Amino acid sequence: MIPEFALQLICGLSTVWCIAPRSQITSGFFRIQMLIALGLSVLLFLTSNQFPTPHVNEQAVSQLVAGTSILFGLLAFSGSVAWTLERRKGGTVFAYLLATSSTVTLVTVATLLSANSTESSATVSTITLPAIAETVSAAWLIGSVTSAMLLGHWYLTATGMPLKPFTQYNVIFLVAATLRMGATLFAYSSQGEVGEASWGLLTLRWAGLIGPFIIAILTIRILRYRNTQSATGVLYAATTLVFMGEMAANLIEQSYAIPTQL
Repeated sequence: MIPEFALQLICGLSTVWCIAPRSQITSGFFRIQMLIALGLSVLLFLTSNQFPTPHVNEQAVSQLVAGTSILFGLLAFSGSVAWTLERRKGGTVFAYLLATSSTVTLVTVATLLSANSTESSATVSTITLPAIAETVSAAWLIGSVTSAMLLGHWYLTATGMPLKPFTQYNVIFLVAATLRMGATLFAYSSQGEVGEASWGLLTLRWAGLIGPFIIAILTIRILRYRNTQSATGVLYAATTLVFMGEMAANLIEQSYAIPTQL
């Protein structure tokens, strides 16, 4: 569960950096974000052998994740240096490189784990697409809510920043929440069943989907009144819901062998 979370968060954060506005946000925010990605890269390297791969792809997944985690760390460290020196173009380049490499790694690992979960090659093609959709949408949701929450916290110190970037970050969060619900429904419909998971886990899982969607809308409305502190507090609750929901989804998958996400 730990390496899945670290890899998805690296991918999600770096993707948000690329699609969100950067010109109106001070460089210090991105420097800290890069350092967070650096710490996650170290965590990913240390736990690279903990992916749930009980069959033939175990060594391939571990080696891939260990190798790419070193690359992620180098890119994140170089990016933090660039943002510290106010080299915004250089920092943006490292953000794109990190987003691209982490997304490719995430998709590759999802494919290997999907192939690992079935013995029929005909079934692999059916399972792989939902698995990729689930894990990539989970990464976007985790990354967007975390990045939006941290940006809201950044407004407490960088009080002179315009409000527009914060609103745009929450719009990205809303889109990610919508895509995550769609990917989950697609995966469940592709499987035909979701296992006999407990009501507690299922409730927590769907609370982690519906709750953040509602909170994203509420946060955008709160920002119309320029109340960044209240918006940040609400985003803390959304972050907690997302993390708990994705943890529940992971537990459901591991307990009932549902091969739909990392």
